[in-house]
Amino acid sequence: MASVSAKKKGQKKSEKLSDLKTLGQQLLTSRAHVNNLPIILNFISPNSPQQHALESLLSLQSFFTPLASSLPSSSSSAISNPDSDPEVIYRTWLRSKFDDFIERLIDLAVSSQSDDVLREVVLDSIMEFVKVGNAGKFHTAIYHKFLRAIVHSVLGVNDIILDLLATKYFSYVDVRYFTYISLEKLARTLDVKEDTDVSPDVQNNIDSKLSMELSIQKIHNLLSHIPPLEASEEKLEMWNGLGIFSEKSNKKENINLKEKKAKSQKYNDKVLSSKDVSKKMKLKFSKAWISFLRLPLPLDTYKEVLVKLHQGVIPYLSNPIMLCDFLTQSYDIGGVVSVMALSSLFILMTQHGLEYPNFYNKLYALLEPSVFMAKHRPKFFQGDRLVAVLVEVMKIMCHPQLLDSCLKSSLLPAYLAAAFCKKLSRLALFVPPSGALVIIALVHNLLQRHPSINCLVHQEGDTGTTVETSNEGKSCNENPEGCSTKQDLFEEKPGVDHFRNEESDPKDTNAMRSSLWEIDTLRHHYSPPVSRFVLSLENDLAVRARTAEIAVKDFSSGSYATIFNDEIRRRVKQVPLAFYKSTPTHLFSESDFPGWSFKDEGNVMVNDNHHEDTVAKRQRIEV
Repeated sequence: MASVSAKKKGQKKSEKLSDLKTLGQQLLTSRAHVNNLPIILNFISPNSPQQHALESLLSLQSFFTPLASSLPSSSSSAISNPDSDPEVIYRTWLRSKFDDFIERLIDLAVSSQSDDVLREVVLDSIMEFVKVGNAGKFHTAIYHKFLRAIVHSVLGVNDIILDLLATKYFSYVDVRYFTYISLEKLARTLDVKEDTDVSPDVQNNIDSKLSMELSIQKIHNLLSHIPPLEASEEKLEMWNGLGIFSEKSNKKENINLKEKKAKSQKYNDKVLSSKDVSKKMKLKFSKAWISFLRLPLPLDTYKEVLVKLHQGVIPYLSNPIMLCDFLTQSYDIGGVVSVMALSSLFILMTQHGLEYPNFYNKLYALLEPSVFMAKHRPKFFQGDRLVAVLVEVMKIMCHPQLLDSCLKSSLLPAYLAAAFCKKLSRLALFVPPSGALVIIALVHNLLQRHPSINCLVHQEGDTGTTVETSNEGKSCNENPEGCSTKQDLFEEKPGVDHFRNEESDPKDTNAMRSSLWEIDTLRHHYSPPVSRFVLSLENDLAVRARTAEIAVKDFSSGSYATIFNDEIRRRVKQVPLAFYKSTPTHLFSESDFPGWSFKDEGNVMVNDNHHEDTVAKRQRIEV
């Protein structure tokens, strides 16, 4: 009770900022005023005035910075032992106050009540103690507490404290190294918490789920902002001077402090090479990302991960095959998620030896009109070096297209190439002009690479037509009535398309018995670029030996706006000044409407048969 009343009296005494400054100056000048430490410590709180908290922080930081490296371990029990040396008891007491100070700084940093300027100062103070708080080495315990508080706090995903941490400290290699270690532990902790959380309270479960989703998003934000260590990076900038990537010295050597100081200049000779450092960083990077991907990711985070996985994660993993389960499960989900997982899965198949037998069946199932209309369409066609930012629109770099690359192998069977060619052609009838341009380019490349499917270009019927004709003849013999009508209908029908568009397996589509009549239909498309592109396709097929493949990337990010702008900039050589070679005398010609005649008087169009009937009726009435 006496200590509580003394604290209250001390707080009342130091309500003014000038009094607080005086207490800090006394603490720094003389050991006799060490009792000012608990009083000043009480002002480091989100509930305290900002100026008081800032002044207390500066005073205590100046007090603890020279002492932090010499303080004993927090687990020391010297205070409870009456036989301990008074100096040891004093330093142990300082250690407890130092731990309390760090806890308060962390609370102040993650509090939404704190000012942004104050939080930046708090961040710098915490990182300063991380630098020197562990006998001059990197203080992993303080840093882990700080990251855990950030992840489990109510701060937003794009809070200023996360941005400051990324921009000011993630350039240091040791900070990146211990960030990977801490985030791996935090991800595992969240995973265990999710498995054991079976609270019967529905509201508590909802709040817990929302809190966990926010924590997952913040872990992803931190992982995404850590720049990966390049193997060619020669200069390794450390936050802590002693570093962590040094060779192990011989345990038999006893080197005192003087010898350490004398050999401090030879420190650079003991530092590991950048190649060895890169191996260590890859190991921690891999563990952190694999632990994160095991979490139940929210849908938005899931998509963001898939967008940057193939470029920002796979090249820096120690063993990229570890992602095969995650990617195959994502690819089996369907829809946009499957499209976004395609690029990473394709990299594992082509560069790391992953075998996925159902890859082309899944790829075929993804060909839907929505793929050519969605905002992620460029992502579906982009190659293995995509740089995409999921904001409003994908920003695409010019590289080989993914779908085009998947179908580039000359070892593809003919039925598979024909199925893709026919499916794409059918989709061209339902997509906007920008999507039709992409499809024509893909079909062009497929026909160029696979001469075995050239029969689709001008194929006009097959044995299926003969079978139907014979069946029709049998039905005519059995039922003479209506036979002529059926024969007329069949004769007018140009052919039967045997392609099964609803089949999900390319083997069962019967595409080799079909033809690319859909591409021929696009010759009369309402959009001039589409019709012109189809005509160029026909010319390229005529001179195949001299024709190169089309770069699909030139059309993957097109839209109505880009087509309109291209048409405006296009220089037309010949402009039609008249629609007819000779001046017309009638609006319609008689050949357009058989049985009708066009008279000049009143510009009336009269049916000849109807006119004769009318004249006959009038004659009968007159008689």
